[in-house]
Amino acid sequence: MSTVETAAPPTEEPPEPPRSQPQPPDWPVFVIGALVVLAVVAWGAFGKDSLDSSSSTALAWVLKNFGWLFVVAADLFLVLCVVIALSRYGRLRLGKDGEEPEFNNLAWIAMMFSAGMGIGLMFFGVGEPLQHYVDPPPSSGAQPQTDAAARAAMEYSFFHWTLHPWAIYGITALALAYAAYRKGRGNRISAVLVPLIGERRADGWPGRCVDLLAVFATVFGTATSLGLGALQIAEGLNLTAGVKASTALSLIIIASLSAAFVVSAMSGLNKGVKWLSTINIALAALLMAFVFIFGPTVYILDSIPASVGSYMDHLLQMSTRTGAFTDASWLGTWTIFYWAWWLSWAPFVGTFLARISRGRTIREFLLGVLLVPSSATIVWFCTMGGSAIRLDQKGTADMATAAKDGAEASLFALLKALPLGVVTSWIAIVLVMTYFVTSADSASLVMGSLTSRGALHPQTWVSVAWGVLMAAVAAVLLVAGGLNSLQTATILVALPFVVVMLVVVWALLKELRDDPGAGPPRHHAMHGLKDAVRAMVGEAIDEQQGGGRGPQRHYRLRRAAAAIRGRDEEG
Repeated sequence: MSTVETAAPPTEEPPEPPRSQPQPPDWPVFVIGALVVLAVVAWGAFGKDSLDSSSSTALAWVLKNFGWLFVVAADLFLVLCVVIALSRYGRLRLGKDGEEPEFNNLAWIAMMFSAGMGIGLMFFGVGEPLQHYVDPPPSSGAQPQTDAAARAAMEYSFFHWTLHPWAIYGITALALAYAAYRKGRGNRISAVLVPLIGERRADGWPGRCVDLLAVFATVFGTATSLGLGALQIAEGLNLTAGVKASTALSLIIIASLSAAFVVSAMSGLNKGVKWLSTINIALAALLMAFVFIFGPTVYILDSIPASVGSYMDHLLQMSTRTGAFTDASWLGTWTIFYWAWWLSWAPFVGTFLARISRGRTIREFLLGVLLVPSSATIVWFCTMGGSAIRLDQKGTADMATAAKDGAEASLFALLKALPLGVVTSWIAIVLVMTYFVTSADSASLVMGSLTSRGALHPQTWVSVAWGVLMAAVAAVLLVAGGLNSLQTATILVALPFVVVMLVVVWALLKELRDDPGAGPPRHHAMHGLKDAVRAMVGEAIDEQQGGGRGPQRHYRLRRAAAAIRGRDEEG
């Protein structure tokens, strides 16, 4: 995933410091965070076998004991997004009452597209459906390379990339936007916890520890994306230019693109990064349109409604599946990895979504975040992944062999099977490269903010330092174990952060309940019945105490009758 750089919000009280006076880092948080990341880098550089062995052992323990936690948490976030959007809290604005949205609907939707399009969809857009088609999920019961396998492939691709991930991002962004723009607190995870731990502790070490966990999650989640991007660029150069793909080539790519990011950040080319992000979206759309036109167009159109219907039909089963009755190893490689990846990206993407959604109601924000990017993702997977599956079914191209070579090779195998394959392959390589730079730029800005007490404009060297550390983590994980190490690190780091996210949701709900702007709670019939029973019991006690049938009794009876009718009535 990737986002464009977070822009500065309008001035409010107290005013934010100007861009020329960026805030210094919170030194304890920055130093501790950097030292821990450096320790992991050193471990991977000087003891890669030890790192790979230890992380594999830890992963097995996490999947055995806490796989259910990732599943339950992801489901909870999705349910809460829908419930909050449709509840009385949906009318609240992410800002002051009456504040208008900062961006119009078209710009808002375009920026959400930019958050949803990135290295992840470039890497897995063809690779995941194709791999599920060749090696179906065990729970599907489908035979490889059949129509049933193709249907299961699209179901699980939608499951891993649409509603659940955007619910994770949405609930995080909602909590951040509510705390920052409605309550006027800082732009960091710890600020959301003020209702539970108080402002003093949120600004102290308890809050700093929470922000550190968010930093670690972002570092390893983004490093995973950068590692995937390096693998895909290396494979593209291999297939397009004849440069043999290798770990050394991947490391050279990481070093080169990281240098480009540093130059961009140090020279203050913020508008350039935003321009690159816009170009990325346009090129990705053109690439998808090309595949749609020159690929199996009718099959793509057929697959969209059929795949969506099948996904919705099996959503409950897929959402509640754990390792109890299916292959736990497969679940860890796919579903649990994805949920961990999305959780690790939540501070990053959540900050971006919160920033662009100021002034919108909670209802339009949550429904927009859930439906708009999910719809774009569905079209992407049906066009790219569906085309690859159809070409293999028709024998036009041997896509099954490409799937066995790895997800990084699948996109280029698809483009090679279509006209102008060399040209489109180079476009894809450039896309992944620019997504690498913009991802590193945006994520490092978020980490700089988290380690600078939520400053919107941290000092440039702080952001650059985090970007370099992030690239170093991607490099050592690739050396230690390639794609498996990237996935393992993501899951391990996301485990403590999923607990943080659950606490964040608790704090958000607590604060929403106390917000007068949401209006009074709806008076349910059962509540009225309970009030009536209490009134009758009180009446009986009055009679036993000699209260008789005086005015007090008539008052209680009138109040009980009003409660049953669901109205508040006094006297």
